[in-house]
Amino acid sequence: MKDSKSKIGHNNKKLLLNKPVEHIDITSFDSRKIIDSMSKMSFASRDTAKAAEIYNEMLQEKNCTIFLTLAGSTSAAGCMQIYSDLIKYNMVDTIIATGASIIDMDFFEALGFKHYQGSQFQDDTKLRENYIDRIFDTYIDEDELQLCDKAICEIANNLPPKSYTSREFIHEIGKYLKKNSKKKNSLIEIAYDNNVPIFCPAFTDSSAGFGLVMHQEKNPKNHLTIDSVREFRELTEIKIQSKNSGLFMIGGGVPKNFVQDTVICAEMLGKETKMHKYAIQITVADTRDGSCSSSTLKEASSWGKVDVTKEQMVFAEATSILPLIASDAYHRGFWKQRERKNFTKIFG
Repeated sequence: MKDSKSKIGHNNKKLLLNKPVEHIDITSFDSRKIIDSMSKMSFASRDTAKAAEIYNEMLQEKNCTIFLTLAGSTSAAGCMQIYSDLIKYNMVDTIIATGASIIDMDFFEALGFKHYQGSQFQDDTKLRENYIDRIFDTYIDEDELQLCDKAICEIANNLPPKSYTSREFIHEIGKYLKKNSKKKNSLIEIAYDNNVPIFCPAFTDSSAGFGLVMHQEKNPKNHLTIDSVREFRELTEIKIQSKNSGLFMIGGGVPKNFVQDTVICAEMLGKETKMHKYAIQITVADTRDGSCSSSTLKEASSWGKVDVTKEQMVFAEATSILPLIASDAYHRGFWKQRERKNFTKIFG
């Protein structure tokens, strides 16, 4: 019998990139019965059901702003349509994400490129020879990714040279996609259409960074730049204008901390605001090392960021349970009574 870790015996690029990742559609199945059954179980199942319950409470509360945070590679792994649908069906109001989630994954596919199913056991030297990047068992064509970098450069070259927040620049990407997208209903384009702001606090840690470096190299004295301080102020303003708020966090990292810090920032500015009333985090991070990704929501309460009344940590790999939580919320239909917040409009 073959060793499961033996090399896959080919290095042909077309053969390696032959099975595109297909993004799951939460509207095509109804997970309510599964979630209801999980609520009567234990361990991660009960935690998942509790998270679904809290998310539905957020959707039912009229004046609750819902922040979605994205870290990791769930978009490349098949969850991209979930995030677009959460905007389309008015189930989130603001997004905070890594640059990779928005540019290397969503913008990348909007340009007509794809992610591919692969193998974690493939010889990475062979992948490099074929200019293929690997995310665990998912492949990306590096030649196509560099075209994504160049598209960012092109967008920047056609904008007035000044400082932009990541939100403003992503809004400009939305405008670009209205005319140039090969794949419709990307997260960026749907957010643009529905006035849902997207923030990437570490924007240059992605294809956006490469594209903007190329832009500045070509325009050394007349280029745009990203103002991360002003975007922190913008995100804080959304928190200030929200009567109550809830966090739906996939992974951890910078997006998680960035949105939680808005409570402290508002306080430092002398603005009256509450801790985030609701919070859900799906993560596989270990809680013992004190890192931002793994710090519990109860711990965040000690900093004055998150209320402990309605919070739930779910220690599970997000692609396995996020579709259940999102499908449950979609089919319960509380989003149908929500009014859109249109937060992009508050920035003019």
